[in-house]
Amino acid sequence: MKRVSIFDHIILIAGCLFMALPVLTVFLTSTHDNASIVRDGLQLTWGGNFLEVYGGILTRTTGVFRAITAGGMLFNSLVLALGVAFGKCALALLSAYALVYFRFRYASLGFWLIFTSLLLPIETRIVPTFLVVSDLGLLNSYTGLVLPLLPAAVGTLFFRQFFKSVPEELAEAARLDGAGPLRFLVDILIPISRPVIVALFVISFVEGWNQYLWPLMVSTTDEGYFTIVRGIGRIGGASNSGMALAVLAMLPPVALVVVLQRWLVKGLIDGFH
Repeated sequence: MKRVSIFDHIILIAGCLFMALPVLTVFLTSTHDNASIVRDGLQLTWGGNFLEVYGGILTRTTGVFRAITAGGMLFNSLVLALGVAFGKCALALLSAYALVYFRFRYASLGFWLIFTSLLLPIETRIVPTFLVVSDLGLLNSYTGLVLPLLPAAVGTLFFRQFFKSVPEELAEAARLDGAGPLRFLVDILIPISRPVIVALFVISFVEGWNQYLWPLMVSTTDEGYFTIVRGIGRIGGASNSGMALAVLAMLPPVALVVVLQRWLVKGLIDGFH
């Protein structure tokens, strides 16, 4: 049994090293100057230009009109990711609450109509979505970046499954205690749903942070709304600046997952219980 445990740990450590090797290679290569990268390709040694490359990319303006820095792109990505995460959690929570606790006709049909929206991600409806956002005057704005990404069919399923596992006696006790629908939601359902909320928040944050196509469409004329992922595409990954941007782009979602990993796992288990 002990040998099996040691063997399992060896496999896990080897898998972690294998997954981390590309990230380490990009980070080490980003500390070299561009001339050595062009001459020798990817590097596995320390280049000694860390402060010059990373300090410069955070403060140096980039883009055709020199209107944005890496710090600005990180801020735009943070606004997009937080907006998507909070918005998806709020919409999914309220829609699932209505479907489970408000007994109206065709509730199941309503749920399946919401669920079929999974067949229409933003990439499949990008032209009509762009036209609507343009007609509303939301191009080159944070509202235009966030709003079309808020529909949350998976989140609705997530919360619906969790709410169905909550004992019906809890809702009856709240009604007998004089609690209305809003008080029941705020004082009872939301506190016991925290792991599910955190899990959906983390997933939605990473999804929003990694968006490329929609930010590319909605901020076509104002570089001040470029996100970090779009910045990598603009600068290119073959230079030390592009690789430094790629490393910076990984840090916030990785840090969030590491900090909230226990809540994430518990929330995924509770959500599909």
